[in-house]
Amino acid sequence: MSLALTRTHPAVRALLVGAYVLCVDWVRVSIQSQPFMAIPALVLGGAALGLAAVGSPAGRLGLGTSRLGLRILGGMAIGAVLLLPGAVRSGAVPMLPAGLAFAAVAVSIGEELAFRGALYAALDELGGAPLAIAGSTVVWTAAHVLSHPPVFLGAVAAAGLVLALWRWACRDLVAPIIGHVIADLAL
Repeated sequence: MSLALTRTHPAVRALLVGAYVLCVDWVRVSIQSQPFMAIPALVLGGAALGLAAVGSPAGRLGLGTSRLGLRILGGMAIGAVLLLPGAVRSGAVPMLPAGLAFAAVAVSIGEELAFRGALYAALDELGGAPLAIAGSTVVWTAAHVLSHPPVFLGAVAAAGLVLALWRWACRDLVAPIIGHVIADLAL
């Protein structure tokens, strides 16, 4: 987050970060639908989303190395939880083609830095954990309106809620990043 943005009123900061991440995700999805643009759109979109967190202290974003083993274990548990609906529905967990793996990792990390990192932190400063959890989940779901069928948006919202609740309960973003990466690689 730029120095100028850190000096703005928390409501203005939350609005700007939310609008930025929503617009970046919608542009990414629009470009991704063009022929031969899926991988560049995912990689560049992930990088652009990650920019929302630039300049924010690691602790404010939920990043750090304390209890790293538990954070990694938590991320694997979150990944398993996020995969359960797909596994139950289809009987087998589909795997992402190898060529898209790097792109999936890039966009997963970027989305977590943006939604549960920068946006969550801005909303938390504005109105506390309830606003941060609800607001980041709503914006996350809205960002996925263009890329997911309407019937799947409930699952998207549930995933966003699980990730935001972990972010709040553990003050951690490492596990949501790992869980999101696992889910995107498998789905």
